Amino acid sequence: MIELEKPELSANALAVLEKRYLKKDDQGRPIETPRDMFLRVATEIASADLQYDPQADVEARTAEFYRAMASLDFLPNSPTLMNAGRELQQLSACFVLPVEDSMESIFTAIKHTALIHQSGGGTGFAFSRIRPKNDRVASTGGIASGPISFMKVFNAATEAVKQGGTRRGANMAILRVDHPDIKEFITCKADGTALTNFNLSVGLTEEFMRAAEDGRDYELINPRNGQSVGMLPAREVFDLIVQMAWQNGEPGVVFLDRLNRANPTPALGEIESTNPCGEQPLLPYESCNLGSINLAHMVKQTPDGPQVDYEHLGRVVDTAVHFLDNVIDVNRYPLPEIAEMTRGNRKIGLGVMGTADMFIRLGVPYNSEEALKIGEEVMGFIQDRGHAASRALATQRGPFPNFARSIYADGEPLRNATVTTIAPTGTLSIIAGCSSGIEPLFAVVYTRNILDNQQFLEINPLFEQEAKAEGIFSQALMEEIASHKTLAEVEAVPERLRRLFVTAYDIAPEWHIRMQAAFQKHTDNAVSKTVNFRNEATQDDIRSVYMLAYRLGCKGVTLYRDGSREHQVLTAGAGMKTETAAAREAPGFQQIQPRPRPVITTGSTQRARLSCGNLYITINRDEHGLCEVFTSMGKTGGCTASQAEATSRLISLALRSGVAPEAVVDSLKGIRCPLPTWSEGGQILSCADAIAKALQRVLVGDEMKESHDLPAGKVELATNGGAVNRDLAGMCPQCPECGNMMERVEGCIVCRACGFSKCS
Repeated sequence: MIELEKPELSANALAVLEKRYLKKDDQGRPIETPRDMFLRVATEIASADLQYDPQADVEARTAEFYRAMASLDFLPNSPTLMNAGRELQQLSACFVLPVEDSMESIFTAIKHTALIHQSGGGTGFAFSRIRPKNDRVASTGGIASGPISFMKVFNAATEAVKQGGTRRGANMAILRVDHPDIKEFITCKADGTALTNFNLSVGLTEEFMRAAEDGRDYELINPRNGQSVGMLPAREVFDLIVQMAWQNGEPGVVFLDRLNRANPTPALGEIESTNPCGEQPLLPYESCNLGSINLAHMVKQTPDGPQVDYEHLGRVVDTAVHFLDNVIDVNRYPLPEIAEMTRGNRKIGLGVMGTADMFIRLGVPYNSEEALKIGEEVMGFIQDRGHAASRALATQRGPFPNFARSIYADGEPLRNATVTTIAPTGTLSIIAGCSSGIEPLFAVVYTRNILDNQQFLEINPLFEQEAKAEGIFSQALMEEIASHKTLAEVEAVPERLRRLFVTAYDIAPEWHIRMQAAFQKHTDNAVSKTVNFRNEATQDDIRSVYMLAYRLGCKGVTLYRDGSREHQVLTAGAGMKTETAAAREAPGFQQIQPRPRPVITTGSTQRARLSCGNLYITINRDEHGLCEVFTSMGKTGGCTASQAEATSRLISLALRSGVAPEAVVDSLKGIRCPLPTWSEGGQILSCADAIAKALQRVLVGDEMKESHDLPAGKVELATNGGAVNRDLAGMCPQCPECGNMMERVEGCIVCRACGFSKCS
């Protein structure tokens, strides 16, 4: 047996692996180590070699694959790490399903979606073939409800299915810009409560983009018969996309004609959709397995300074392409149609992570011409070496079965119809201890919560190393940095380090797009990347970025304006404070003192299901009536728990000061957070709304009903052992599982403390 080194992992990586990846017993306790996991995966994937050569040295191949992963030079997508060598054996992350214009097709797609989500995959759909709202339905004589109504059914199905207890279902919905219902699609997530399990992208055509640039109208086409049903001003529709993206980050855009110019098998069909994060265009029933190379490990020291280690990078590319091709053969696909399409085209998606770390190690700021040049060169090398590795495999194993019907048919055989993709690496980058994908750093120093409301500082190891070398490292300085979003605001840090350790919001949006375009030049599929805007960004800023992405050759754009989804429902400005102070000084003004709290109070505790957990609401009485409210989340710490506690304390003061409970209910009821929860067809809009409804329930004398899921306006009585609802991340930056700050990158929200992730 070949000696296999034990992987060196950070405490954060170990915690994420234990929580989400390692095999567990019936009590949920891990029964394998990270070394066991990597060996399990390597053994299973290497076994595919025997299908092509009965004399293959599988032991040596297993060691090669193990070392690539255990060294953290390369990691496959999460379903492969989780499921390879286990009963489920579903190893792909990305799927696209067809949705045709019939009830049978629509509900077949919903069924298939549930099976894919249950197996750990994400799904993409084009709803462009569904006839528009109010169109005629010949078979029934009725009128059509349109694609958005059916998207809501898909969304509800996703809500009901957990992905094997480890990953949450995620969807992409794409609608062509020439669909008659396009304006409804663009605005369908305007209030932040609908289609919470979908990312949305508008499929833009070249004709539309030219019309938008020229200020012309463009045609709307009924997909039922292909006939024109009217015209819209292209610039007006484009401005509506911009407005909604400015408001809440959606919809994104994909350039459909550009996707199809890169379609390797146009004879098999048109590309109409992508996976949930937009980086993997696929034909209907195709899937793709992804993997990422850690560029932070691809830098070497030389007499001339740090340089990219292309020799090492080339070896890792060769191993990764072989690994990902093998995945196709041992994968257990959730549907026979998917197995057929995937094995016919054998698409793989090799990408990168740790890009920002690589730039830092090279001493190059992310937002610089030199970084763009290095990024393009590195991805060009991976693309060329990856295609060479695929051609070598084709020599040994034959080209992909649909090769003769592909755009490569007249050239040298390829084993894989596509080789490269730059995917989100949120959880993988936590395991690898590096930055995500091609994103800049999210933060240099930030505060992380642990048990019992304790906190400690998470410091970027490269920055810690540099700060110590400069002689400026101290606990006080790290705390100061953590209190700011960027180093740019911390004058105690030398200019060189402030320039080198730029974070997402230090970087002008144009640099985000230019970096995406640099990597896209040498990527078969597409690039997952979030363009970050500061809160004060204008709609004109967003419009400029969309146009720049179009002109630079990007295949799609995802953007996020800081704070646009974390809505403040109440604000208090300086004017309000001045008015209150003046009122206190007015003649006859008397401050009200709350009555003392008695030693003994009586009441009941109710439980409300919120998007970020269970909220337990205790409402007590004294001899004068309702006198206090206590709240507790089903976990400790975090913004939600602290704000709910603050709300309950203020309510208690109001009640003991003589404020009518009905007035408290009226003030709090209806306050909305970005992700309400549903129960029996009704909604709990926020923790404030839940408290109001609990008070209302007590006021109508209904506090002793049995515990069950209740309709809107009600909460349920608490029962022992109630588990926290850990399914939804919502739209806020607080992790629903551990209460730590979440990052919004690559079209996802990711917690780097515990690994929770969700498409946004």
